[in-house]
Amino acid sequence: MFAKRHVISMREFSRDEIDSVLDLAESLEPSARGGRCEALRGKILALLFFEPSTRTRLSFETAMMRLGGKTLNLGPAEGSAMAKGESLADTIRVIGAYADALVIRHPKEGSARLASQFSPVPVLNAGDGAGHHPTQTLLDLYTIRKESSLDDLKIALVGDLKYGRTVHSLAYALALYGAEITLVSPPTLEMPDRIKADLAGNGTIVRETHALDDVLDEVDVLYITRIQKERFPDPYEYQKVARSYRIGTENLEGARDRLIIMHPLPRVDEIKPEVDETRHAVYFRQSFYGVPVRMALLKMLVGDGLE
Repeated sequence: MFAKRHVISMREFSRDEIDSVLDLAESLEPSARGGRCEALRGKILALLFFEPSTRTRLSFETAMMRLGGKTLNLGPAEGSAMAKGESLADTIRVIGAYADALVIRHPKEGSARLASQFSPVPVLNAGDGAGHHPTQTLLDLYTIRKESSLDDLKIALVGDLKYGRTVHSLAYALALYGAEITLVSPPTLEMPDRIKADLAGNGTIVRETHALDDVLDEVDVLYITRIQKERFPDPYEYQKVARSYRIGTENLEGARDRLIIMHPLPRVDEIKPEVDETRHAVYFRQSFYGVPVRMALLKMLVGDGLE
C-alpha cells in the first residue's frame, strides 16, 4: 500500500490509509521517545530544504535516526550545484541515486510533485509554498486523536487561511472524518474558494467568521496559525493584518473544558506565553508527535511497512 509511494498531498490519502499511519505511529512512539529500533538500519534519507525549517527538518532527522538510519543534508541551496544553474529536476535525479527517500521543502507550489516525477525513490513533501504540507497534517491528526477525538469533531482553523499550507492540507483530511470546520480569518486571508468548494462538494459542514470570539465556546479544537509575512508580496498589506488574532487566558474563560489549542509553530505573537501553562495548550506535544508520525511514514515507504 505504501512501499515506494510518494507523499505529496493529503488528497491522495484515504481515511483507511491515514488510520494505518496513525496506528503505526502509536506503536512506534516508545521508540520515538528513545527506545531501540533498527527498522531502517542501512537506509539513507536525503533532506532538501530550500526554505527555513526547524521542527520539520529536525523531526525527520530524528525519526530516521530513531529507526536506525542516517540522513544526508543538502544544506543551503547557495552551497549546492543549483547555485551554478542546475535545475531542480537534475538535482533530484542525482540525489535520488544517493538515498532511499527524499524530503523536500521548497517555496514554489508544485515543486514536490515536480520532484516526484524525476526521483527514483519516494519523495515526501515537507511544504511547497502555499500548497500542501501532508506530513504536518498527519501529525496534526495524530495530536487530535491523542489529545481529544477525531469523532464528531468541531474545529476552528484560525489565522492565515489563504497562504497557510498547513490548514489547506488539514481541511481536506478533516473532511474524511466528518468534522465540522469553522474558518476564522481576516477578510483578505480567507480560505481559497476552490478549497471551500471542494469541502462543500464532499458534504463537509463549513462556516466562516472573522471574529474569534464567535467560536471559542463551541469548538473542541482551536488550530491557530501565524500570519505568514514571507508569503505577502506587499509588506504594507502584511502590516494591516499582522496582529489580527491574539489568544490570551482572558479569551479562554468561556471555552469548553476539553478544548485543545494547536499551532504548527513557529508562533509570533498569536498565542500569549501565559496560555502555555493552561490545560488547553498542546502545541509543544503536537511538535513532538511529528517524530513517531514521520517514523511511521518512513518505515512504510522504505522499510517493511506494516509487517
